Amino acid sequence: MAMDVIDYQIFGDDMQFVEIELDPQEAAVGEAGAMFYMEDDVQMETIFGDGSAAQSGIFGKLLGAGKRLVTGESMFTTVFMNAGAMKRKVAFGAAYPGKIIPMHLGQMGGMLLCQKDAFLCAAKGVSLGIAFQKRLGAGFFGGEGFVLQKLEGDGLAFIHAGGAIIEKTLQPGQSLRVDSGCVVAFTQDVDFDIQFVGGVKTALFGGEGMFFATLRGPGKVWLQSLPLSRLANRIVGASKIGGSKGAEQGSVLGGLGNLFEDE
Repeated sequence: MAMDVIDYQIFGDDMQFVEIELDPQEAAVGEAGAMFYMEDDVQMETIFGDGSAAQSGIFGKLLGAGKRLVTGESMFTTVFMNAGAMKRKVAFGAAYPGKIIPMHLGQMGGMLLCQKDAFLCAAKGVSLGIAFQKRLGAGFFGGEGFVLQKLEGDGLAFIHAGGAIIEKTLQPGQSLRVDSGCVVAFTQDVDFDIQFVGGVKTALFGGEGMFFATLRGPGKVWLQSLPLSRLANRIVGASKIGGSKGAEQGSVLGGLGNLFEDE
């Protein structure tokens, strides 16, 4: 199946959404629950897997669904097709604050490796799969798990990341150590590993954990300043569930305010 060539526009600043313009009979595939709005003549169909050519037949569809389950995603994907005679639009929104990044897979060697919840939507024909880390350390100590999403094809895909996004180009042999949760995506030629951070004090009290993701060039990497896991931990920590009363968060007394509360 040939890739659909889609036109798009990204709106917003910290809470972004992408609006895709579909020609007649053109289609886009979206992550379950990511649809924001769609115009007349756009038809939705929920399918197993991602609808790529590699998943034709019942066995291929089940295999594709299984891959998505392994990455922690829904086994279903929704295809949005323009069944009318005029151009129509469909929009997809991000689930938490951050940025939407358009990725032209054809300009990246036909493959991109992403964190397991980064995919938002793509042109129909982009294949969604999984990629296991080669090193055992990445599986045990990566924090985010050793299973990554693999986007393949020559079309356009959109991924979402939290906070501010930075793209870095690594030269051959150049390395970068990153908090594992801050890695959004990288090209297939980048070497990804997990390394131990030396020093007991750093490991116990540094706040960054005992392990870093190490990315070695050549290739491109995309990093996020606010991973969803970090945001969720802060929210839980500031809530009653996390042990905080909540009311003192805006007080100059901070946690000392609890000393003056009635039991």
